[in-house]
Amino acid sequence: MVILQDILYQARIRSVNGNLQCEVNDLQIDSRKVTNGSCFIAIRGSAADGHAFIDKAIQSGARSVICESLPESLSNGITYVQVEDSSDAAGWMAHHFYDQPSAKLKLVGITGTNGKTTVATLLYKLFTSLGYDCGLLSTVQNMIAGRVMPATHTTPDPISLNALLRQMVDTGCRFAFMEVSSHAIHQHRISGLQFAGGVFTNITHDHLDYHKTFDEYIRVKKSFFDIMPADAFAISNLDDKRGQVMLQNTVAVKKLYSLRSVADFKGKILENGLTGLVMQLNDQEVHFRLIGEFNAYNLLAVYGAAILLGENKQEVLQSLSELSGAAGRFEYVVSPMDHVIGIVDYAHTPDALINVLKTIRQLRKGDEKVITVVGCGGDRDKTKRPVMAQAACDLSTKAIFTSDNPRSEDPQEILRDMESGLNTAAKRKFISIADRREAIKTAFSLANPGDIVLIAGKGHEQYQEVKGVRHHFDDMEEMTKAIELLGK
Repeated sequence: MVILQDILYQARIRSVNGNLQCEVNDLQIDSRKVTNGSCFIAIRGSAADGHAFIDKAIQSGARSVICESLPESLSNGITYVQVEDSSDAAGWMAHHFYDQPSAKLKLVGITGTNGKTTVATLLYKLFTSLGYDCGLLSTVQNMIAGRVMPATHTTPDPISLNALLRQMVDTGCRFAFMEVSSHAIHQHRISGLQFAGGVFTNITHDHLDYHKTFDEYIRVKKSFFDIMPADAFAISNLDDKRGQVMLQNTVAVKKLYSLRSVADFKGKILENGLTGLVMQLNDQEVHFRLIGEFNAYNLLAVYGAAILLGENKQEVLQSLSELSGAAGRFEYVVSPMDHVIGIVDYAHTPDALINVLKTIRQLRKGDEKVITVVGCGGDRDKTKRPVMAQAACDLSTKAIFTSDNPRSEDPQEILRDMESGLNTAAKRKFISIADRREAIKTAFSLANPGDIVLIAGKGHEQYQEVKGVRHHFDDMEEMTKAIELLGK
């Protein structure tokens, strides 16, 4: 039996109307899920304000309500708790309702613009291979000791998050690795969580549709490390110009990794090809299955975090050398007849696209063409559209602009935005095909033996969202079909 008063600890309360000794059967932020005995937490979201659904929640059986603004009239027998911030309160309440699950395993959060999914996934695979039961919370999927749980957001809401962590604890998980998005930090989805460590990958322009300014985006990312406790670790990318800034105010144990400077975890790329990376990591030479400089940074972050979690260096390197990355991250197929290389990658920011294309250029043995299929998401930061388009043209022989997830926008308008900032040289190197399936087919029809085709932007996603409806669409499936046509 859970009592309301017992789970309000650390929530910033302004006033109480009613009995704090009432029982709480569950916590809900969606009034449609409220049942008898629920505690309804009214959160102001970007699409809807939970305060508008307080009466509906009470009619459905809620016996207590957490809100920032009290309703004009209060219902008899209902406990109303007015708080400073409902989202923050939801995190702390969920932490206590589920009996502080994040404190009962070692939770590591990974934040940054690019690399979060790969680092979190590699840590999960690494610690699983070392013999531990682990949890994973990522964009691609959530995992509990080998069992797949569907992922709908990079970071779930605080109630779902703590429920998942509780399942991990009950299953016997010793570690959990989670992506921490800037949205999740800003919206207090991680409030109340007890982190054993934090990892910073890098930061580039992204989500400016949400954060409005780059400085605000940086501030939000940095605030994740500001809340780290003294017994946690914070490991950051020294080669990113904001890498040290991220750790300025943290009281956690500070560590750095780098390919270019002296650092706690120092790497050097010795070989980089389709067979993988050969790296010198501190004083040891190791072959990894992953490809590209961006993955060299991901591997350094994973290695550093594993050592800081107390694992044996040799065992970590042995296991890490055998691992593959996350789904939809530089996945490639070579056509058997023409030896055209097809690559699917989630790169959906200018920096990620540039990193992938630079890696591809390094893989070329001669003058093979690089054909890039790329789009930009609808209802998202429009400023990066011409930047993505220019990068694709600069680093490709041919670029095909197409739809990503247009969402509520007209795909042709998105394409026009992409084309708007191209310089004269770039304008000679692109074509636009709004239908993504046709764009992929066209890319492979233009390829000659040995050429490389990159399908960028969607990676692991198995849908395309058009006018609010998600239709099945899988870049790997479409690429495989297009490659099969090459042999006919």
